[in-house]
Amino acid sequence: MAAIGFTAATPILGLSPLAHAADSVRAEVGKPLQEAQKLASSGKNKEALAKLREADNIGGKTPFETYQIERVRASAAAASGDNDAAIKAFEFVVNSGRLSAAEAPKFTQALAGMYYRAKDWPKAITWINRSLKDSDTPQMRELLIQTYYVSGNYAAAAKELQAGGRGLSEGQLQMLANIQLKQNDKAGYVATLEKLAGGYPKTSYWADLLNRVTGKPGFSERLSLDVWRLKMVNGLITKPGEYMEMSQLALQAGNPAEALKIVDQGYKKGVLGTGGDAPRHQRLKDLAVKTQADNAKSGGAAEAELLKNKDADGLAAMGYAQVSNGEAEKGLALMNTAVKMGTLKHADEAKLHLGIAYANAGKKANALSAFKTVQGNDGAADLARYWVLNLNHPM
Repeated sequence: MAAIGFTAATPILGLSPLAHAADSVRAEVGKPLQEAQKLASSGKNKEALAKLREADNIGGKTPFETYQIERVRASAAAASGDNDAAIKAFEFVVNSGRLSAAEAPKFTQALAGMYYRAKDWPKAITWINRSLKDSDTPQMRELLIQTYYVSGNYAAAAKELQAGGRGLSEGQLQMLANIQLKQNDKAGYVATLEKLAGGYPKTSYWADLLNRVTGKPGFSERLSLDVWRLKMVNGLITKPGEYMEMSQLALQAGNPAEALKIVDQGYKKGVLGTGGDAPRHQRLKDLAVKTQADNAKSGGAAEAELLKNKDADGLAAMGYAQVSNGEAEKGLALMNTAVKMGTLKHADEAKLHLGIAYANAGKKANALSAFKTVQGNDGAADLARYWVLNLNHPM
C-alpha cells in the first residue's frame, strides 16, 4: 500500500525589520550580514554560510544581532541542504520570541519537515503538533499521520486517519488498510477496502474484496454465481476456465440465456473458441442454446404450474431467467410476485437477484432499493452492498 507523500516548504528569510528602538545592528556585524543575505538571494548559499561565519567571529553581539544572523543562516542552510545547521538556526529563531503571528506557523512547519527528513520521529511529532496549534492545516495533519506511520506507531496513525469523519484520499485509505492488515483487523480492513473499491474502483481492490467475501465464515456456496457476476462487471474474468465455470453455474441455476451471454463474451474477447479446448467451448455453447430453446417451448406451461403450486423459489428463478433473456418487465414482475409470497427458502438471496435483475434491466433506482432490503450473514448482504458500490461508482 502506498504511503502519503509530503513536501515541506522552507520560508524565505531575510533580515527582520527593527521592532524596537533598542534593536540595532552595528556596522561591523551588518556588513558581512548584508553580504551573506545578497549571496543567499542569488542562490550562493554555501558562500552565504561562509560569510556568516565572519559575523559569528565578532564579539559582543547583541541578542538582536544574533537573531538577524540566525534568520539568514536558517534560510541559507536549508537551501544548501545542510539540515542539521538549518534545524539549529530555525529553532533559535522560533524560540527567540521575535517572530510575528503570521511568520510563526511557517517556521514551525519548516522545522517539522526538517526533523521528518532527518528521521527524528519524536521531534518531528513535537514540532508538527506545535505547528498544528498555530495553524491546523491539511498538509501538517497529513505529515503527522505519515510520521506516526513510518515510526511504527500504527494505532496513532489509524486514530488520526479516522478522526473527525474526514473524507480520506485514496492514499490515506491505502495507508489505513495497510495498518489494519498489520494489526490483523480483518473487519476494519474489509470496511476500508469497500471504501477504496467504491470511491476509487480498480480491479485490484475488487479482486481482493471478492476473494475475501467468499472466505468469510458462513458464506453460502449458493452465492458462488453471484460472486462471478460481480467479477464479470468489474473485469475480473479473463481466463477460459473462468468463463466456462461461470457459464456452467448459470446453466445449473436454470438461466441458459445468461450462460449463453457469458460464453458469447468469451468468444468475443478471443478467450474461448481457440486452442485444444475449443471443442469443449463449443459443446457448452450448444448446450446453452438448446436449453434456452427448450425453455422457450415449455415456458408458459412451466410458469402456470409454478403459480398453481405457489412455488416462490421456482418463480424467482424463472423470472431471473426471463430478465436475462430480454423479457425484463415480465421477469421482474414474476420475481416481485415470488418475493411477496413470503415463502422463499432463501429470501435474501432472491432479493439480491431481484436487485441484480433491476440493474441489468437499466432500472438503477429500483435496483438500489432492492439491494437495501438484503440482510443475513451468508454473504448476500455483502454482495448487495458491493452492487450498490458498483452502481454508484462504475468502473
